[in-house]
Amino acid sequence: MAARPSTSRPARGPAGGLARELAAEFAGTLILILFGVGVVAQVAAGGIGDHDSIAWAWGIGVILGVYVSAAVSGGHINPAVTFALAVFQGFPWRKVAPYCLAQTAGAFIAALIVRWNYTEVLAKADPGHTIKTQGVFSTLPGNGTLPVGTWGALRDQVIGTAILLFVVLAVTDRRNRPPLANLGPVVIGLLVVAIGMAWGTDAGYAINPARDFGPRLAQFLTGYRSAWRDQHGDLYFWVPIIGPLIGAVLGAGLYTLLIGRTLPEAGEPELTGPEPEYDVAP
Repeated sequence: MAARPSTSRPARGPAGGLARELAAEFAGTLILILFGVGVVAQVAAGGIGDHDSIAWAWGIGVILGVYVSAAVSGGHINPAVTFALAVFQGFPWRKVAPYCLAQTAGAFIAALIVRWNYTEVLAKADPGHTIKTQGVFSTLPGNGTLPVGTWGALRDQVIGTAILLFVVLAVTDRRNRPPLANLGPVVIGLLVVAIGMAWGTDAGYAINPARDFGPRLAQFLTGYRSAWRDQHGDLYFWVPIIGPLIGAVLGAGLYTLLIGRTLPEAGEPELTGPEPEYDVAP
């Protein structure tokens, strides 16, 4: 969801290189959704676990998805990340649409696997495949029960994704003392856990268009006829797409304005500032 595009592997020509990157984005997003949607199915339909297990499994899914894909594609696993990197970090625009399609396809296939595996459990919990278990696969305003509407959910998605991209750029900026020993994905996963625990009420913290649209399409094709609408009957599928894209640009832009533009470029002396206060006295 957030590593920088890798340049460490030799390219095998433009087509071959892009194909490998798309395969990596597909695989990384698939891993993310297998854990994320899987845990929601277990909690909502199986009655095993709670909100905290959902937040932790989504965060761990991010960690594993990024580790799977980062060396080949940069580990975006989120169209909002890809879009923001194109706007502010020089990611090639010609790759944006293919990356987003690969990410959405990975999310779609993963959701189909979860849907298949939890067939009996979902049928017992919700025989009609209604709004009751729709939240297993896709998000709803107020998590389907609280008094939050479309515009409140859109606001929430903008804010949550802005937080995500602001911190993601801080963690992956090599000029900004990033985590060492390849621990960046772990920190990003913890960031998603924190967003889930602090910003999950209003809209279920999709903060990722592929994460929501791919599983939403999968559930629609497997019996959830209300998949495109929320519990109020309003057309809702666009909110977890547009909100994250807007929020990603805002978050990345704020990081660039407040932090990124003040950091030295490669080869320049580091900025002088307050040194960390480590007490090493016996």
